[in-house]
Amino acid sequence: LQVFDDEGKDVTPHPLFHSDPNAVVPRQGKLLASSVHFGATGSGFLSSFFTDRTSVENASLGSFSRYKRSRLLTSDNFTDVQGRQEEKEEELTKEDLDRSVDIYLTETETIWMLDMPSVAVSVESEDAGRIQERNRIYADICKNRPGNDRFVEKMMQTINGAAKNKEVQCDQIIMEDKGTTVTSWDLYNSCNVLKIKPTSKAEGSGATAGRSSKPHTTKEHDQTMSGSSDRGSTSSSTTISESSLLARNHEEEEYHSEVILTSEKFQQDLFFMERILMENIFQPKLAAYRQFPVLIDPDVTSDTSGTVAAMKEAKEKEHGKEKKDKEEQKEAFIDPSILSDVNKILEEIVPPRLERLWSYTCDLTDGHGVSSMAWSKVNPDLLAVGYGAFDFKEQKKGLACCWSLKNPRWPERIFRCEHGVTALDFSVASPSLLAVGMYNGSVAIYNVRSCNDAALLDSSESSNKHTGPVWQLRWVEQDRSATGDSKTERLICISADGRITEWLVQKRLDCTDLMKIKRTESKKKKLPDEKERKSEALISQQAAGMCFDFHPKDTNFYLAGTEEGHIHKCSCSSREQFLKTYRGHKAPVYKVAWNPFSTDMFLSCSADWSIILWHQDSQTPLLTFSSTTAVVHDIMWSPKSAFIFAAAKESRVEIWDLSVSILDPVISYFASPREKFTSVLFATNTDCLLVGDSKGEVGVFELQNLAAPNSNKVQLTR
Repeated sequence: LQVFDDEGKDVTPHPLFHSDPNAVVPRQGKLLASSVHFGATGSGFLSSFFTDRTSVENASLGSFSRYKRSRLLTSDNFTDVQGRQEEKEEELTKEDLDRSVDIYLTETETIWMLDMPSVAVSVESEDAGRIQERNRIYADICKNRPGNDRFVEKMMQTINGAAKNKEVQCDQIIMEDKGTTVTSWDLYNSCNVLKIKPTSKAEGSGATAGRSSKPHTTKEHDQTMSGSSDRGSTSSSTTISESSLLARNHEEEEYHSEVILTSEKFQQDLFFMERILMENIFQPKLAAYRQFPVLIDPDVTSDTSGTVAAMKEAKEKEHGKEKKDKEEQKEAFIDPSILSDVNKILEEIVPPRLERLWSYTCDLTDGHGVSSMAWSKVNPDLLAVGYGAFDFKEQKKGLACCWSLKNPRWPERIFRCEHGVTALDFSVASPSLLAVGMYNGSVAIYNVRSCNDAALLDSSESSNKHTGPVWQLRWVEQDRSATGDSKTERLICISADGRITEWLVQKRLDCTDLMKIKRTESKKKKLPDEKERKSEALISQQAAGMCFDFHPKDTNFYLAGTEEGHIHKCSCSSREQFLKTYRGHKAPVYKVAWNPFSTDMFLSCSADWSIILWHQDSQTPLLTFSSTTAVVHDIMWSPKSAFIFAAAKESRVEIWDLSVSILDPVISYFASPREKFTSVLFATNTDCLLVGDSKGEVGVFELQNLAAPNSNKVQLTR
């Protein structure tokens, strides 16, 4: 057969190998031919396959099935087949073409193009034991490799990389020539300053004499001088002597400066200098705080002088106005009572306000919220401030700082606490003792006279310590004798674990329970058709205590505010039962305060945005003050008036004067958008108010144009 393409060219495929018809194949008796024999006969068989293509094409599956029982191909049979193929090449008849031909396919020799030996060996092979032993040795080597000096991380059988140059840019190095003029005496002393050790005064005097101009008669000294003169001719000797002198002078300066800085006299001088500078900076504001006349410094031209001039001008206008009123009174013969009423009306035109003087703040207290404040009982210029957070999620380490009016920029004492400070108070009997309550329930006592910030006493070893935050603590003086001559001081605390405790200050702090606050059911009026409900089971039988205040006259009685919103009147004689319960708040009570003048009245503030005025004989609120929808954190009565009290709300500070209005506060000072007011405290001897916020600042404000009522109004109110 021939195959032609579209252009008529013969493209019939030809066999790659033509067998030699004269080749003689030896007979073999094996079942299959060897690879050598097959290589000689296989090509011939392929050529016969192409020659007998027609007969192969006529073969069918049926013909193969008919010859299923064919004999095995041997060397003899294969020779016969080859002989017949040669005969067919010569002459092929129709019968030969129609006859079925048996074709046997055998495997040719394998040609290996890529040989990759396996890394896995059968466990049944002969080399399995040897390979397992080799693997065990390699595992032991890898196990002992870490920390062994015999093994080094190093690449093997590799060529070392070419060296590279690394350039670094730096400032230009400036070379300078420096020279100095020295005498032979300087050269001698500089070269021998490290060799000579002053062991006696005689040697020291001899070394000092070497600086004089008198000649030396000793031979050794002359030789040293001559040698030094020869070395002085070179620049290297000059550089060495200069460097040694500079090093010696530098060491002496450092030693003397350290001695001066650590001396007690220098520290005292710095302390006095700091006081003088603070007095000069805050002189006008401190004078306004103490209600003293402001001193005018003619040399001052800063903003302080402008403030002083403005205050002086205002006073002159006030005096001129009074003088003018007196002259008009004399001319018109006006009744003095009418004139006083007119003056009161004029005073009402100028509203009262809060004037900010300064703030107690520093980098150390920044970010710590002010939780409580307390004045020293003997020093009205010493203020203790506790820094902590009331929220559980915002807890951090606390601080207790003692600030003085003489330095508003930095506290006099700093006591660092492991937990947030929630309450503090100064002792009356021992004014140097400061009691501090913390968020984890511990109580500590510090000595403010000592520079050591460690606590004198701590409740960590007490078995009866609180398990909840100590929200308030106070030193209370109580009469122990029947005549009332002797008084003893006790430390009282109230905690969120529902206990009011009395702490015994001895070699260690220990406490006894003064009262366990039990939960009380709220009394609700039942409707006519309403059925009785089953009482709900309480998780805890004790209510969390939030605040307390002892009666100003009879310290045997005190008030306790709870998280339920109730206020209990308790007695130190009865530890199991409340005397009265005042129900008026719908949220936790944050502060209760007795009126220092009218001792039957007391105030309370709560998280329900309200302030309530109570009478101890009535369980119904007398007045409720609610000027804004904000939590009231703290309240305090004025120490100079029975009508005035201050309230710290989150958004503003309010000053209420009940003799003026019971509906609105007379003064409202708003907070900045990112801060919240947390506590208030009146100054004991001036008309000033201290306000603490959540940013760690304690602002000092002056109450201006706020007139205190006379004694007649106080008596009428009682």
